[in-house]
Amino acid sequence: MGEGLARSGARVIEADLVVKELQQPGQPVFNAMVERWGNKIVSADGTLNRMAVADIVFSDDDERDALGLMIHPAVRKEMIRQASEEAETDRVVVLDIPLLVEGGVDRWGAGAVIVVDTPVEIAVDRLIQWRAFSRQDAEARVAAQATRDQRLEIADIVVDNSGDLEHLSAEIDRCQQWLQTLDPTPWPPSASKTDSSS
Repeated sequence: MGEGLARSGARVIEADLVVKELQQPGQPVFNAMVERWGNKIVSADGTLNRMAVADIVFSDDDERDALGLMIHPAVRKEMIRQASEEAETDRVVVLDIPLLVEGGVDRWGAGAVIVVDTPVEIAVDRLIQWRAFSRQDAEARVAAQATRDQRLEIADIVVDNSGDLEHLSAEIDRCQQWLQTLDPTPWPPSASKTDSSS
């Protein structure tokens, strides 16, 4: 989805990439995680062992909440900083945030929320096929996230990702056309709109 919008000239800022940067050794988020869970989440090369973290947080709601408190405010701050680089341009900026609902954030000050929707059973099958998860792990990952209904509830437009790549491409084209009808969003957002989960 993000790649398709980027090809149209949009600036796409991916939360997953920002998280990976913030979790590099020596970064405050990395240090906070190691302080809580110890060296068992650190690989032999000193980097974060993401699977070890997943094993902890996807089986314990309290630990998942603790991780969210370490990550969400820092990710929000960095993504808004990057988006602000485009504040004086007419470029469309897309904040790609898979866990927007889980972060408890009020739309991040964005002018619209696009939700890419996939039925749960298809999401599970894709995790098994593309990321080599066991069915149990894939189902646990999906169950630990916001529900499909919760995501759809915040959507201004829904992109259907239940079909093949050709279908998704057509959905992205439809979304791009819709984006062109929107008025520009004042940026950066006020602190009151972005600090609700910190």
